[in-house]
Amino acid sequence: MNIVFDFGAVLFDWQPAQLVAQHFPERGATPGQARKLAHSLFDHADWRGFDHGTVTLDQVVSRTALRLELSEDRLHDALAPIGERLAPIACNIELLAGLRERQGSRGGIRLYFLSNMPEPFARALERRHAFLQWFDGGIFSSDVKLGKPDPAIFRLLASRYRLAGADTLFIDDSLTNVQAADALGWQTIHCEAPQQLPGQLMNKLGW
Repeated sequence: MNIVFDFGAVLFDWQPAQLVAQHFPERGATPGQARKLAHSLFDHADWRGFDHGTVTLDQVVSRTALRLELSEDRLHDALAPIGERLAPIACNIELLAGLRERQGSRGGIRLYFLSNMPEPFARALERRHAFLQWFDGGIFSSDVKLGKPDPAIFRLLASRYRLAGADTLFIDDSLTNVQAADALGWQTIHCEAPQQLPGQLMNKLGW
């Protein structure tokens, strides 16, 4: 079984509404306002370009600040350190460690990742977290100029590591991404609450 992990909100804590509320309290005074601002910032073509490695940090900051009428300096202060500040979700790193220990005894488990991640954040994670070396392979979107939910990035991962869809389980917090994997014949888990993932995965694997 090949198990493919997303990173944000699966293995790393990612709460964009809290991030914007912290840096722009006047625009995110209520949870609803914070969610709306986060959606406008992160669910936009400029941010997707940053994820895909076609837009730089400085470009996404300047474009977004202008579009949303935000302070460019404050926006840079909010976005630039994200890669350094993404914190591992302890229960799911423990899960990953357990899967690694069972690789030789539970039907040939292999571990991969598929993450929409801007290049500077990807490099920061690689530098800071030794457990990324536990994976047998993986793809960051910015390294290949593609991103989920584009089927091309799923096919690239599958071809690069010779993954058969029926033997591949994909885990992501985004329903759109999960549906893209479903359409390719992959098994999937929609991770809506990270702390529930260990139980979801054990149930899926029948352990």
